[in-house]
Amino acid sequence: MDVLVFLQANTTVFLVFVLLLGLSVGSFLNVVIHRFPLMMKRRWRGDCLEFLREEGDIRDLPGDDDSPALSLARPASRCPHCGHRITALENIPLLSYLFLRGRCRECGAPISLRYPAVELLTGLLCLAVAWKFGVSWAALWGIVFSCTLVALSFIDYDTRFLPDEMTLPLLWLGLLVNSAGIYTDLQAAVMGAVAGYLTLWIVYQAFKLLTGKEGMGFGDFKLLAALGAWMGWQALPAIILLSSLVGAVIGIGLIVLRGRDRSLPIPFGPYLAIAGWIFFMWGEAINRAYLDWLAAA
Repeated sequence: MDVLVFLQANTTVFLVFVLLLGLSVGSFLNVVIHRFPLMMKRRWRGDCLEFLREEGDIRDLPGDDDSPALSLARPASRCPHCGHRITALENIPLLSYLFLRGRCRECGAPISLRYPAVELLTGLLCLAVAWKFGVSWAALWGIVFSCTLVALSFIDYDTRFLPDEMTLPLLWLGLLVNSAGIYTDLQAAVMGAVAGYLTLWIVYQAFKLLTGKEGMGFGDFKLLAALGAWMGWQALPAIILLSSLVGAVIGIGLIVLRGRDRSLPIPFGPYLAIAGWIFFMWGEAINRAYLDWLAAA
């Protein structure tokens, strides 16, 4: 309790603490983004092989018995080029990258700029949430919400997967948090979860019926349901509109600046996450501006 009182009385200390915490969490999220899809694929492969063995389609069970166990904690991070084990001093968020000048200390291979970018992004998002909500439960859960969206966005961008192991806990946590009315009332949160899922599910079914193709994945339904659980059904129209706008801007930018093939599928999850976070932070101002625009029109 004394710590909370101290942080409430010293806003600068609180914000610096949250920034450092966000940078550290961002370093961990780099591990999650890289390893979690690999862990999922190993589990799926094992399930498939086990099913084939039980059906008698294969006698022996080729697997990953000789591969080292993979988790978010083990094995320790290593350079992908030379296998050099990353020490604690080489894993300090942002500072280690600058000190090493973006290269492995052992072999000199370049370190991806995305690692410090994820750290900095996570730190800044957490700082923004702390600035908005102050020392409160709203800030704590807002930081959890923001960090989860960062992980989901990059995983979806890399693999076009939105893991149930992240989207569903995010959904249930949103309902739990709003059972105390922190961001919206529980009824609006439940309706937001249901409406969020059904909205994209209906769009998916209609698109598939008209074109015979799948326009998005089921993970997108669950992510929008989670956003509805956190912010209520009232937020869904603005989030869908914002995500479409963000997707159009980024998609056109990728085509123009990087020559991305227009036929390649673009994951929708990051755009939903960006739009959801924007509304989470400035939803009231966005709704007010929209209503004022409608009144003026």
